[in-house]
Amino acid sequence: MTLPPLRTSIGEIPLHEYRLALGDRAWSFLHTGAVVTIDDEQRFLGRERDRLPYGVMLWPASIALAHDVLTRANELPGKRVLELGAGTGVPGIVAASLGARVLQTDRDDVALHVCAMNAERNRVKGIEVRSADWETFTSDAPFDVILGSDVLYATTMHERLRAICEAHLAPGGVVLFSDPFRAQSLPVLEAMAADGWRVGLAKWSIAVESGTRTIAVYELSRP
Repeated sequence: MTLPPLRTSIGEIPLHEYRLALGDRAWSFLHTGAVVTIDDEQRFLGRERDRLPYGVMLWPASIALAHDVLTRANELPGKRVLELGAGTGVPGIVAASLGARVLQTDRDDVALHVCAMNAERNRVKGIEVRSADWETFTSDAPFDVILGSDVLYATTMHERLRAICEAHLAPGGVVLFSDPFRAQSLPVLEAMAADGWRVGLAKWSIAVESGTRTIAVYELSRP
């Protein structure tokens, strides 16, 4: 399939299609390329992060989180879901296709544009996209589920992510953060556990071109 390039302020970037099949369901997602190895991630999170739209590349953690979301299919109809740092929007779109009402947020306008493209591509309703920075995010209503894939790598943002969870998670709600077992992602989880949050862990193995990536999906809830 020939796809039109994504036009951005740094030029035209080729788009790729990823087909995700989970059980008897299937989705199609556009992205700007797959980040599949640890070396790739270090490169894109390092010197190239200011030049490339790394947020709308296909990260294995988003695929793992989509798998985890699907295991909760019976719990999602009618629930309010917040997706932080949505990127390509994979987990949020899967949640919406299962009957949730989803707010996808990102501070990158390119990411929000791709999120909207992917929602339309999959004919999914019940999604709102909003430009939002974690430093200033607010909402008038709580969320039953808060999603985030590859959002824990920046330790400087840990306190803000925690503040969003504490302020906007509904009673009985759950936070799901997916991460490829980065050491720098653990301090915020350990701090929340020490303060009484329940923290669980599921492991997902995601097949990629270079082999298999093991991804953690951390489940956090209040006692």
